Amino acid sequence: MTDFPVAIVLGWLFLGAGSAFVLAGGIGILRLPDFYTRIHAAGITDTMGAWLIVVGLMFSAGWTLITAKLLMLLVFLVITSPAGEPCSGEGGLRARSETDDRPRADSGERG
Repeated sequence: MTDFPVAIVLGWLFLGAGSAFVLAGGIGILRLPDFYTRIHAAGITDTMGAWLIVVGLMFSAGWTLITAKLLMLLVFLVITSPAGEPCSGEGGLRARSETDDRPRADSGERG
């Protein structure tokens, strides 16, 4: 049996899961067809990916001042990240983004 701390394993698991969310969100930003689906991918990256990476770093750092700073960063991300995607969507809707080629319900176009 090895004497491997559980916090290290949890840290690596959270870092790996966060990295997977960031990778999936990055691929989504590149591959998805229009603005609104791309901001959904960016929202996944911004919220879940960043949160998991910060929690993984907290496990890896142990009980230090760094963990307290990472906790403050996590609280900031929890408060601000969910507001980013709706604000981007509203801005795109008001600007009538040119990357959005879907017909609008109020424009009378037929697809």
